[in-house]
Amino acid sequence: MREYLLVFLVSAAATYLFTVIAREIALRTGAVAKVRDRDVHAVPIPYLGGLAMLGGLATAYVVARQLPFLSSTGQPFVFRDAGIVLIAGALICAVGVLDDLFEIDALTKLGGQVLAAGFLIAFGIQYVLFPGRDGLQISLDPAQGALLTGFVVVATVNAVNMVDGLDGLAAGVVGLGASAFFVFCYVVATSNDLPRATTGALLSAMLAGACAGFLPHNFHPARLFMGDSGSMLIGLVLSASAVTLTGQFTPDQLSDGAGGQSTSYVPTLLPLLLPVSLLIVPILDLVLAVVRRTRAGRSPFAPDKQHLHHRLLEIGHSHRRAVLIMYLWAALVAFGTVLVSLYPGETWTWVAVGGAIALTIALTFVLPRIHAPGPRHTPVA
Repeated sequence: MREYLLVFLVSAAATYLFTVIAREIALRTGAVAKVRDRDVHAVPIPYLGGLAMLGGLATAYVVARQLPFLSSTGQPFVFRDAGIVLIAGALICAVGVLDDLFEIDALTKLGGQVLAAGFLIAFGIQYVLFPGRDGLQISLDPAQGALLTGFVVVATVNAVNMVDGLDGLAAGVVGLGASAFFVFCYVVATSNDLPRATTGALLSAMLAGACAGFLPHNFHPARLFMGDSGSMLIGLVLSASAVTLTGQFTPDQLSDGAGGQSTSYVPTLLPLLLPVSLLIVPILDLVLAVVRRTRAGRSPFAPDKQHLHHRLLEIGHSHRRAVLIMYLWAALVAFGTVLVSLYPGETWTWVAVGGAIALTIALTFVLPRIHAPGPRHTPVA
């Protein structure tokens, strides 16, 4: 655990420092977010935060390779797979940089996303099995695994890109998801007496650190945006880390709770849906946006100002409070999914999740009423 904490801190510190360099590059190259009608920022903000996050991830990876615990107790494929994910991340980050600089069309951007997902698949980062009932394995042939992996990676990349609409929102949501996923990987390995060094745990620790290091520059009022270079990068790393789960844990290991007891079929299947559950908030926003735009006869990729975070602003939340509310929902889904997966038979699990749901709903809809400005009284002459 201490070495994972060190990886997290190295990633955070490196990203924080690289952000200063990325901001200077953005200003010199003209990669600046101009103010548009659908935006909530009032002044132009530099892009290219993805370069800083990629630098933080790469630095943490190099340091992790030198740590005795991770390099000696882990399997050789741990660093090999993590390295492949970082190369794919660099590829999709490059596509994002081109978009930040030249605003490439949506189809070209989608092609870059598919290319990065294809790179992962070509080097064996793909779904290989699902757990079935009674501990049975449902094996996927290479074509099925490739299609499913490509869909999950591209969908996650676009979901994170879609939610990147308020200062600090995407970095916080993905950072929380990565933290929850790290807890899941580490507890599953510990409870099954397996090596603690796994690709999923390593990538999620690195990713959580990169998001944490970027947030001080990106939280409202932001001094730098991650841009498409950052949103697509962190979406790919998060989804790829979840994909590696099916290749490094057997279904019976995933089906045992943290205490080693056998669980039902639903918790057994639930961990493999973590890429969806960890990003349920941005994915829900993505689905609603597609439906909303197609019903209006517009392109699904056409921008608008009706995302979930825009609606939070409309009902009375401030910019910062809207972001914190989205954090709460992301944390509720991410950590709630992990708790239910690890401790499905415990009463306290459902009590804790139910209490968190009630609190989050109350803060979402009651706070605007409490902080709403009262009627102004005009003094009588």
